[in-house]
Amino acid sequence: AAAGDGWAAVCEKFRTARTLSAVESRKDPETEPYRSKYSARALLQEVKQQLSAAEEGGEARLLAVRRAVLEYELGVNHTDTEELSAGEEHLQRCTQLLEPHRLSPDCVSLYIQAQNNLGILWSERDEIKTAQTYLESAEALYNQYMKEDGNPPLDPSEHFMAEEEKLTDQERSKRFEKAYTHTLYYLAQVYQHLEMIEKAAQYCHTTLKRQLEYCGYYPVEWALNAATLSQYYLSKQCFMEARHCLAAASVIFSQAGQVPSAEDNEAEQDQQYLCQRKAEIARFWIKYCLNLLQSARKLLEDNIGELDPDRQLELKAQRKKEEDEKEKGRKKAVLFGTSDICDSVLAMEEKVSSVYPLDFQEAREIFLVGQNYVQEAKEFFQVDGYVSDHIEIVQDHSALFKVLAFFEEDYERRCKMHKRRIDMLEPIYADLNPQYYLLISRQLQFELANTFYEMMDLKVAIGNRLEELDSHTIKKINSLAQLAIKYYELFLDSLRNPDKVFPEELGEDVLRPAMVAKFHIARLYGKLITSDHKKQLENMQTSLEYYTFLVDYCEKYPYAVRAIETELELSKEMVGLLPARMERLRAKMYPFI
Repeated sequence: AAAGDGWAAVCEKFRTARTLSAVESRKDPETEPYRSKYSARALLQEVKQQLSAAEEGGEARLLAVRRAVLEYELGVNHTDTEELSAGEEHLQRCTQLLEPHRLSPDCVSLYIQAQNNLGILWSERDEIKTAQTYLESAEALYNQYMKEDGNPPLDPSEHFMAEEEKLTDQERSKRFEKAYTHTLYYLAQVYQHLEMIEKAAQYCHTTLKRQLEYCGYYPVEWALNAATLSQYYLSKQCFMEARHCLAAASVIFSQAGQVPSAEDNEAEQDQQYLCQRKAEIARFWIKYCLNLLQSARKLLEDNIGELDPDRQLELKAQRKKEEDEKEKGRKKAVLFGTSDICDSVLAMEEKVSSVYPLDFQEAREIFLVGQNYVQEAKEFFQVDGYVSDHIEIVQDHSALFKVLAFFEEDYERRCKMHKRRIDMLEPIYADLNPQYYLLISRQLQFELANTFYEMMDLKVAIGNRLEELDSHTIKKINSLAQLAIKYYELFLDSLRNPDKVFPEELGEDVLRPAMVAKFHIARLYGKLITSDHKKQLENMQTSLEYYTFLVDYCEKYPYAVRAIETELELSKEMVGLLPARMERLRAKMYPFI
């Protein structure tokens, strides 16, 4: 009986150690962050001593397994306190003790968890390949056990429990599956690190699905992971799957705010944390809407970037045919199919299309959803404190207007959309310190220039429909052209060195934008309208200089041709034509020379 009492005391000590580690340690003061972990460690060491003292003949296997449990707990304890080498030793000892019995129901779960922790440990050392080996071996062991035995195995904690405290099969199964979900979760991260993107996405998806099935997840973290997974599906143009991930993310995220926090201060930080995560999910939705619209544009545009009406009719007919064949059996991407959230996810999906928009009306609906998420994201990511994030969101907003304009047939209305882009980008650019934000500053200069350029082209097209150009339209065309030139020149100036010298050879990241800027400036000088012949000659001369720059640069650096083939062809043509035109104009001006 005494031995029985002794065992009860050992179990009690083990349980106290686990509570210290899991529960009490959260309340440790910042000055002694590992106080409870160290107390737990001392207790585990004591239990280990008591086991060594109790070594008797017949129970060698039982003792080995109990010692393995302690080695595991000590391994995790040392890893938690950032003593990786000691942690590794304990975990290795655990797996050595279990090796012969790793497929038996009382050992398999512990063995998998030890390998999971070795995987984490090695990835913390940035030895990703080694981590991969441990995790893949844990995965293989799970699969082998499920195939050969499949009964719910013991949870490691049960080795220090009295018979009557043992867990139900249901609880055992839940804990075992959770350990395996961890394996998959860490594997997903390992594959991501090794840039095995397909595999990472597949494992991430499986993990998320299992977390829902076994109700083992934190809503906010789950939602963010699901939203991030949507990016992978976007890159594969799988819009239905991407939308499904985002809808599930939004639905699960909404569970988060419902658990009131115990302490007010924490709640406040939590509020901040929740707002930020919500804004991050909104940003993934913006990317979804933008990508869907941009992919549709690629399908619909002709070789000069305008909407091709024949292609539009063809795509509409094709879509109608597909829909008729499916007869309302529209396939739904069901990635996360637990019944209780299915309806909410479906309702969320209904709010935005996942098929390519083929006309202005359809594009506008997707645009409006994206624009709503822009407002939501901007509420958290404000200019003060989140400059880069805020600007990226505004750039996405501008991009939404840009792609919507593609679907708009009316030139005047299209012009107004580009004006909206100018109105959101100019104030941001004006407030930006280019010294600290050189890259963003260049992006904004280039986008503003391109937008004014596009507006100028639209005004010219509107003007061409008039009987004759009135002074108002001429003024408008000239002022837009001047603004475009201003921003292109600002962009090109940003490439100069501190002595204001333009680089001899351009870096590959700025090669194409710089050449496009030079080419567009050349075209813009050609578009300026003036009745003053002298001014006109000057403009032609400037135009010629910019076209010549492109031609000369590509002769000097032939590798640059690939980046700007179309622009180069047109520049060569203009370098051939302009001198003769200038001659004719001079002859008009000075007929007697």
